[in-house]
Amino acid sequence: MKKIDVLVIGAGAAGLMCAIEAGKRGRSVVVVDHSEKPAEKIRISGGGRCNFTNLHASPENFLSQNKRFCVSALKRYTQYDFLELVNHYNIAWHEKTLGQLFCDDSSFQIIDMLLDECDAADVELRMNTEISNIIKRDDDGFDVTTRTGAQWTCQSLVVACGGLSIPKIGATGFGYQIARQFGIDIVPTRAALVPLTFDPDTRADLGQLSGISVDAIVQCNKKQFREGLLFTHRGLSGPSILQISSYWDEGDAITVNLNPEEDAFDVLKSAKSENPKQAVHNVLSRILPNRLAQMITARHGLDRPIGETGDKALRALATDVNQWSVMPQGSEGYRTAEVTIGGVDTNALSSKTMECRDVPGLYFIGEVVDVTGHLGGFNFQWAWSSGWSAGQVA
Repeated sequence: MKKIDVLVIGAGAAGLMCAIEAGKRGRSVVVVDHSEKPAEKIRISGGGRCNFTNLHASPENFLSQNKRFCVSALKRYTQYDFLELVNHYNIAWHEKTLGQLFCDDSSFQIIDMLLDECDAADVELRMNTEISNIIKRDDDGFDVTTRTGAQWTCQSLVVACGGLSIPKIGATGFGYQIARQFGIDIVPTRAALVPLTFDPDTRADLGQLSGISVDAIVQCNKKQFREGLLFTHRGLSGPSILQISSYWDEGDAITVNLNPEEDAFDVLKSAKSENPKQAVHNVLSRILPNRLAQMITARHGLDRPIGETGDKALRALATDVNQWSVMPQGSEGYRTAEVTIGGVDTNALSSKTMECRDVPGLYFIGEVVDVTGHLGGFNFQWAWSSGWSAGQVA
C-alpha cells in the first residue's frame, strides 16, 4: 500500500486546482478519475472555448441553502487570480457578454494549462481508475482501494467528482455516496441550467415556433433574468431559460416578457388609431418575429383589422407579449443540465478550507457541494476558488 499525502478523487476543474495547490506546498498528490480523459466538462464548455470565469463573480451569483458559505473561498481566490494564471500562459481571451470570459481559441488551452501546472507541482494523474473502497484509519488517514486492486494510504482525501449533470461524459453520484458513508447529509439534488419542456398539448400548440429566438425577461419565484430565449421543439431554452431553471420547480409557472423594450398595448393602441385597416398580426410583427406574432394573434382569434378589435381584446393580446405565463411540465434533466443543484450539505464543511467538521482530512469541493452558480462562468469560478482553498491545507 503506497503512502501519499493527498488523494484527490476527480480530475475536473476543482480537483485539478486543489491538486496543483497542494503539490506546490510539497505535498505528494495523486489524482484519480474513472474517465479516460481529464477535465471533460472544461472541454465541452462554452461551445469548446470554455467560459472559464466571470468578471462579475460574487456571492450573489450563487445558490445554496447557506448563501454565505461561498463568500470566503470567492474572496480568497478571485476571478482575477485565475485570470492572472490564464494571462501567465499567454492564453488569448475575450469578454463575450455580461462579464463572461472565453478563450479565443479552444478550451484545451485551459486543460493544458492545468495539466502543465500539475506537472510542475509533481502531481500524479491516474485516469481509468475507479475507487471501490474507502476506509477511515484510526490514525487520521484513509485507506483507498481501486477496482483493479491498487491501494493508497493518504492523510487527506479530497472529493471533487462533481454532480449528476451530463452523464455521457462520466457524471455519477459517487461523491454523494462517499458523503453518506461518513454520515454527511445531502441536500436534495436536481438538474439546473437546463432547458424546460412542455406537455404534449403545449408542444403541439407552440411547436411551430421552434428555432425562433428573442431577447426576453423571464421571471419565476421572485427571480428574473434578461437574456436570450429560444423556442425548441420540446419547450424553451436559451440563456434566460437556463438561468431561471435553477429557481424553477415542478408546478411553478414562469412569466415571460417577449419584448422588454416595447409596451405591446401602447403599440397596438397607436396602430389602431393611426392605421385601423392593418391586420392585427402585422402590427404585432413590428415588435415580434413574424411567426410568433401570427401564432399569438391566431390564439386570440384576432384574424381581422386592428380597427375592428376592441381595447379589451388588444390588452389581452398585449399581456401575452409582455406577461406571457406558461407552466413547463419538466426539464430535459441531467442529460443536458450544465450543473446539479443541491449536494453535500455545507453545514458539514468549513467554508474556509472545505474540510469536513466531523471527519478530519476529508474535503469536498466543486459541484459536489451544495453551491451552484448562475450561467456564465460562475460555476468554474466556484471550482477554482473551492479547489484553491482546499489545496492550501489538504
